[in-house]
Amino acid sequence: MESLKTNSVLDAKGLACPMPIVKTKKAMNNLEGGQVLEVQATDKGSKADLKAWAESTGHQYLGTLEEGDVLKHYIRKASGDEVVEKKHPDVVSNEVLEATISSGKDILVLDVREAAEFAFNHIPEAISIPLGELEDRFAELNKEKEIYVICRTGSRSDLASQKLTENGFVNVKNVVPGMSNWTGNTTNITK
Repeated sequence: MESLKTNSVLDAKGLACPMPIVKTKKAMNNLEGGQVLEVQATDKGSKADLKAWAESTGHQYLGTLEEGDVLKHYIRKASGDEVVEKKHPDVVSNEVLEATISSGKDILVLDVREAAEFAFNHIPEAISIPLGELEDRFAELNKEKEIYVICRTGSRSDLASQKLTENGFVNVKNVVPGMSNWTGNTTNITK
């Protein structure tokens, strides 16, 4: 397959979340508005992550082409007046989530990491809906329930929290720093 014309190519092969997004963010800073970046990645979750990141920052996610194990993502940089990186305003710490769980309060813990990440280590009773599947699975969630969204570092959960809020969910909290520093109870497929 011939390559599409781009202004810059970023090699993010072999990197796992959140590094493809971190590197993409840096590479976008070196582009002019309207230019296109090709991000080459091998992390299967990068498709949903980069799409969600582009949407939240005002950049245009053009699409992804697969060539063997390599995913080639294409993102068009927004011009200066288009870029507004949104952050979900309601953020809580791991400790707040742990205390809320311990209190027995009726909440929903939504883990938006990839299924394999969830399988090997997650909070008991958490529901797994990977970020890339979230929009197709809104109906599985109660819009009135207090939802604590968690991922590995707080980036994907921030994007998921924004999507939930934009779609009528009324009490959504982004948990930071997420599972990378979680010290509370966990379970996994081997237990």
